[in-house]
Amino acid sequence: QVQLVESGGGLVQAGGSLRLSCEASGLTFTYYAMAWFRQAPGKEREFVAVVSRTGGTTNYANSVKGRFVISRDNSKNTLFLQMNTLYPEDTAVYYCAASLSLSYTSQTTARATSYWGQGTQVTVSS
Repeated sequence: QVQLVESGGGLVQAGGSLRLSCEASGLTFTYYAMAWFRQAPGKEREFVAVVSRTGGTTNYANSVKGRFVISRDNSKNTLFLQMNTLYPEDTAVYYCAASLSLSYTSQTTARATSYWGQGTQVTVSS
């Protein structure tokens, strides 16, 4: 049984930082590119960032580029998202995803996602 369990969400003031984690079990972690998506109230789920199987390639949504850093620890089957300089518009539920994507674009990552986590709430106050 595959499980992706996110943690690290919470309430933070604008300009602050948070670090999200996603622990994976029940799958061969290195078979998958790993990604973060988010969904704000009343909006569709959107791509945030993806990291390749080895961690050597990353891709970010323009809205978070330069502020967020995605990384993974394959020895611990864990994905991370370091979020800096947070804005109120970053408020959303953040989801971890395991994707079979080979090209790491936002579209292919979403289409090739095999597993989703349950999400963790991030709230940024102004």
